[in-house]
Amino acid sequence: MQGGELKTMLFVPASRPERIPKAVASNASAVIIDLEDAVPEEAKEAARDATDLFLTAYTGAPVYVRINACGSAYFEADLALCAKHAKVGGIMLPKAESAADIDAVSGAGKPVIPLIESASGLLALAAIASRPAVSRLSFGGLDLCDDLGVESGTDGADAVLDQCRYQLLLHSRAAGLAAPVDTVFPVFDDEGAVLARARHARNMGFSGMLCIHPKQIAPVRAGFSPGPAQLAWAKKVVEAAAAGDGAFKVDGQMVDAPVIAMARTILARAD
Repeated sequence: MQGGELKTMLFVPASRPERIPKAVASNASAVIIDLEDAVPEEAKEAARDATDLFLTAYTGAPVYVRINACGSAYFEADLALCAKHAKVGGIMLPKAESAADIDAVSGAGKPVIPLIESASGLLALAAIASRPAVSRLSFGGLDLCDDLGVESGTDGADAVLDQCRYQLLLHSRAAGLAAPVDTVFPVFDDEGAVLARARHARNMGFSGMLCIHPKQIAPVRAGFSPGPAQLAWAKKVVEAAAAGDGAFKVDGQMVDAPVIAMARTILARAD
């Protein structure tokens, strides 16, 4: 796994513990052991036990755990598991809908990434983002579409989800959080489609994407990284800024403080 920015956060089902070491060995920025959606009801306890065994022996980079939602029958035991292990670097909380939900998780002493998956969660974004335990925001696009009554995969749903992305970006910035992480993209065997979705999220101010398959890692990382032409332009702007005063031109474009700031942001996105 790679540290730094969370461009690629790869889910791995806790019910398939043999896959966890493979996920950890991938090129993902972070791995999320999933105790929630990827695990059927009848396998919840066995999946938690398997995760406990893995984390007890694990010596690698910290991983995230997506626990079951507040109020579920599995929440308290999932939370206790996360609190027990130092190698749990953060908790992903599904169906986050209030500041109280965040406070219920914060007792584990781990950074929290709330998943916004309902209208109630969207309306509570300001309160959720303001809680000290929250490190960054993300959302579940499919669950959100279902809650809002829009058909996922349609132009209408895409327009609605872009409005949701805007809300996450706005509240992340206002609360001083790291840039949000985009929802999963169900396609993993079409690199071009994955790359396009990642670039769309990047252009909306997001810093990374939740991944459901290792094949998504390379195109998502490329989508959130500047291309050669972008990097060359940004380097030229920053070098010119260091040598001059006030506004100046680069490649025929007037450059002032906001443009210089964008060039530095582009350089910071580079691996």
